[in-house]
Amino acid sequence: QVDLVESGGGSVQAGGSLRLSCVASGPTYSSWCMGWFRQVPGQEREKIAAIDSDGDTFYSTSVKGRFTASQDISRTRLKNTFYLQMNNLKPEDTAMYYCAEYLGDCYSGSWSFQTSVGDVEYNFVGQGTQVTVSS
Repeated sequence: QVDLVESGGGSVQAGGSLRLSCVASGPTYSSWCMGWFRQVPGQEREKIAAIDSDGDTFYSTSVKGRFTASQDISRTRLKNTFYLQMNNLKPEDTAMYYCAEYLGDCYSGSWSFQTSVGDVEYNFVGQGTQVTVSS
C-alpha cells in the first residue's frame, strides 16, 4: 500500500499561484505514473496533469501552460515528493485536488490525455487538498 499525502492547498485570488505537494511513502516501484486530478462536488473528476518516472509530463488543455508537474525522487526511493505548481489561477480552478499513482505507463493509459478528462485510472490516491480561487 502506497500512502499519498497532499498539502499546499489554500485560498488565493485570481492570478495568484499555489504549489501542491504529494508525498508518497511505502512500497516503491521502478516506474510510475503520478497523476493529479481535481473534483468539484457534484461534478465529474477532471484529470489535469501527470508525470512519469522518466520525468515526462502530461497536461490537460485546461491547465497546459499554467500548471507544471515535477518530482523530487529520494536517493533511497523510500519517500518521493511530487509537486504541482499552479500559476495564473482562475476561479474555475477551484476544486479539491488529488494526487493519484497509477502502476502503469502514462503513455498507454488514461494519463496520456487521449481519453476523456473524466477517465481517471489509479491504484492509490491521496486524501485531497482544497484549492479556492476568488475573483
